[in-house]
Order: sequence, then C-alpha cells, then structure tokens
Amino acid sequence: MRRVSNADIARILAEIGQYLAMQSEAFKPRAYEKAAAAISELDHEVSEMYARGKLKALEEIPSVGASIAEKIEELIRTGKSEYHRELAKKTPVDLGTLSRIEGLGPKSIKKLYDELGVRNMKELERAARAGKISKLEGFGKKSEDNILKSIESLKRWGNRFALDLALQESRVIAERLRSLPGVERVVVAGSLRRRKETIGDIDVLVVAKEAGRVMDFFVHAPDAVRVYAHGETKSAIKLSSGLDVDLRVVPEESFGAALNYFTGSKEHNVALRQIALRKGYKLNEYGLYKGKKQIAGRIEEELYRALGMDYIEPEMREDMGEIQLAQKHQLPELVGYRDLMGDLQVQTNWTDGSHSIEAMARAAAEAGLSYIAITDHTKRLAMTGGLDEKRVLAQISEIDRVNKKLRGKIRVLKGSECDILKDGTLDLSDSVLAKLDVVGASVHSHFNLSRADQTKRISRAMENPHADILFHPTGRIINRRSAYDADMDELIRVAKKTGTVMEIDALPDRLDLKDEHVRKCVEAGVKLTIDSDAHSPQHFHVLEYGIAQARRGFATRGDVINAWPIEKMQTFLK
Repeated sequence: MRRVSNADIARILAEIGQYLAMQSEAFKPRAYEKAAAAISELDHEVSEMYARGKLKALEEIPSVGASIAEKIEELIRTGKSEYHRELAKKTPVDLGTLSRIEGLGPKSIKKLYDELGVRNMKELERAARAGKISKLEGFGKKSEDNILKSIESLKRWGNRFALDLALQESRVIAERLRSLPGVERVVVAGSLRRRKETIGDIDVLVVAKEAGRVMDFFVHAPDAVRVYAHGETKSAIKLSSGLDVDLRVVPEESFGAALNYFTGSKEHNVALRQIALRKGYKLNEYGLYKGKKQIAGRIEEELYRALGMDYIEPEMREDMGEIQLAQKHQLPELVGYRDLMGDLQVQTNWTDGSHSIEAMARAAAEAGLSYIAITDHTKRLAMTGGLDEKRVLAQISEIDRVNKKLRGKIRVLKGSECDILKDGTLDLSDSVLAKLDVVGASVHSHFNLSRADQTKRISRAMENPHADILFHPTGRIINRRSAYDADMDELIRVAKKTGTVMEIDALPDRLDLKDEHVRKCVEAGVKLTIDSDAHSPQHFHVLEYGIAQARRGFATRGDVINAWPIEKMQTFLK
C-alpha cells in the first residue's frame, strides 16, 4: 500500500468538513477544516509521526482531537476513510472541483445537486448556460454569470498546482534521494526553482554513481500512483497529489549546464543560446562548447561568466530584461529569504484568526521576526466578526499589555485591515485610524465594478491620509478567482503620489501582487511590504513564497519596508 501524504490527509479531512456542512452540522465542519489546515502546514510527515507515537502523536497536532486522530489513523493504515466514503455517498459530487468555483460553498453545491443533479463542472456549466441556476432560490442571474466566469478562469489555469504544495512534495522527494547511498547531488529545477506562482510538474536532477539504482528507487516511491517512464537515466511518475515528477541523472561535468537548461525559462534559455552562437559557441544541456571542446558546464556560474555576464538568480530568468542587466553588470541585489524583520498583516482570534495576539506575537518571534502588526478585519466584514471603533480601541489596550509582557522579544504594532467601501471611503472613522501604527486598506466586496469605478474607488482609499498599505491589491485567488478589473498602472501612479505601500500577500493562493506588478512598482519607486496574512501561528512560514514573488519582480531589500528596522519602517508610513 502506498504512503498517505499530508496532502492526502488534509484533502480528506477538508472534504469531510464540507460534507458535514452540507448536512447543516453546527461545529464539526469547522473542526475538520481547522485540522486539515493544521496538517497542510506541517513540515514533517504525519505518517512518520504515527509510526513513532501512534494515536498519541496524532493528537499532539494542533486542532486534532481524539475522533479526528482516529480518522487519520485509518487513512494511514488502510489508505481510505470509511466515514468519508459514507458521507460522499449521500452527495456524490466532484467536491474537489466544484469547491474551486467562486461563490460555491458546501450548501450551494448540495442545493445544485439536489435540485439540478449537478455532480461535476461539466454539468454545472451546462446548467448555467441553460439558465437553470438563475431560477433557483438563493442564486439569481448574477450568481449564474459569476459561476460561468469562474469556470472560464479554471479552464485557463488548467491542471496547475499551488507553489506551496509543489515545494512540499519536492522537498520530500529530494530528501529521500539524498538518503540513498551513492547520490552526490540533488537539485530541484524547472519552474519550481524559478518559484513560479503555479507549477505544472517537478523536475529533479541528480548526480549519482549508480543511475540504475536511483531510478529503481524513484519509481517505487511510496506515493507514486503511476509510472510514465523507467529508463536508465530518466524516469517519470505521478504522485498521489496529482503532480508529475521527472527525474534525470546527469554527469558531474554537465551538471551546471543541465541545471540551467532544465530550470528555464524557455525564453531565457533561447536568449542564452543566441548569445552563445554570436560568440562562436554552442550551448545545450551538456555544456558550453567551442567546437567539440567543453569550456563550461560543471556549474551554472561559469556558464554565465563565459557568456560575458553576471550570474542570474533563478527567480529572474524569464527574459524580462535580466540578461541585459547581467551583461551590463547592473543586476539588482535581490531581497534575501532571511531579510524580513517584520510582518505587517497578521490576524488574531479577535476576528477570523485562530489564536490570541500574544500567541501570534510569540510565534512570530520564534519565526525570527522582530515586529508584527495586528491587522484584524473591520465591521463591514461581519462574517469574520469584524471590529468596530469600540473594539479597535479595546484591542489597542490589549496590544499595550502584550508589548509590556514581551518587551525585548518582539514589538507588536497596532493596526487594521480596514475595508474599502464601495465609494472608496474606509470602514473606520479617521479619528480611530489616527490612533493606529499601521493601516492596511483592502477590497472584500463589489468585485464586479467597472474598471473605471474600481480604479477610482481604490485610488480614493489610497488618498486617505491614514491608509499606509494597500493589502492584496488585485484581489485574485489563484486557481479560483481572477483579479478584479482595475487599472494597475494608474493605481501604482497613485501609490507613488500618496506614499502608499503596495503589499505582496505571501499566502500561496494569493501571491498578490503578481511579479509583473512588482517590477512596475520597483521601476516607479513605489515601496512594497511582504506579509504573511497569517491567521494562525503556523502561517509565518509562507513569507518565503512572498519573498520569492518579490525576487521575481527584481525587488531589493531597499524596496521592501518590512526588511527594514522598525524605526526606519515607521518613519516611512504616512
């Protein structure tokens, strides 16, 4: 029996929660949702925890109680969940796909099944195009149009996976391969090494003494559900998560050239080959050649050096001007993965977060941060228990208490994720906003305004003298919701004029701003912040993904205000 991965367990638990929500269960759905989230955030395998400590070890996972631990144990031991199977029989729908449609929750999916027999995306699209959904109580024409838009978005994204899932899977694979005797080097290449926001498949390169032994080991991986190819130096498998993985064993003398070639991007590689040809060389995955003599290829750096340019970081390799900068020796020194000193968007259990202010502060300190801003939602977002002015003032007092208790360990700033209303005003009074250290403004409603109206709305919010940061500026959710229609060039211009900071929300399903917008901010001199949008102590690790996005946009430490000491950062805010 194949190993059950963390992704498998988290998916099954999340689906159990959704099925229970269909039955209008009061508390159980949230319990399973929280357990699924906790498991998806672990950096070690649940199956290995169980092997060491059985049920007791499972119950030590945050949000996992005795009942859920037993469900996980069954999954690990049998690969199946009888409870999940029984629930799925009652509403036999493609929950994984339908739940990715914007606006569809468990209860609306059940209603569509009960009344229209919709079981999958194909049947959903057919019903929507026939106008049947708009006639159902609780839906309407607007809901039907949004469902069709969401379906089109999913078709455009195709079968691509979030960066965090791909990274987790690749690290497990790489660690396994490194443990194999005779393996000398293991590097993950492809779009994952470039930290693209979504990943089609995983490419792994290995230097090893016995290629055949590595290939046999790889195709018999415990989470391999299909073997596409099993060769002497190249093999390919599909993982239980759905990701495809290609493995190549390459010679040491060609490792740098192979890594460069299989990292890409295709456009970057084509440009390098053209430069090589103009210099009288030939560049391929085996090395850089003058005639039949290899003159570079063992390491990547010597390839770039031989072509007359500085080494280009993988995140920049999209043929977006990086080659010209490298030739002129003008490449920016990108913000580093350990450069962040603070996090300016953190939620707590005052609204929709899971833990207290103090618990989040302690977790941030353990993650190596020296300051955070507490930015709970405001009253407009009633579903999160958003704060009104009175509760914001109460939270200010609580933050003062926490700062006294944690003095010398971390500094907690008073902040807000203040809703931008339809007319561009903010959801809290200016008199209360003035009492806060950090004000983030964000859009959570009226996504379908015209381009002109949405741009005007957000611009007005940025013009507020208390609005320091525009949180997740385009509102997109990767693989689920497209960005709202706004003129980003104009918003960047307004940000420059008003001194508003643009956020890179590091949650892997947001990564908002996109890399192209990050580049435009850098070029315009608009400052950035990279924030976790943390809702639990386990979320601070996502800052890595936001840093990668900043690096893809050519951002330096000087461009990112929370890579600065707190005193310097605060002087920049409005």
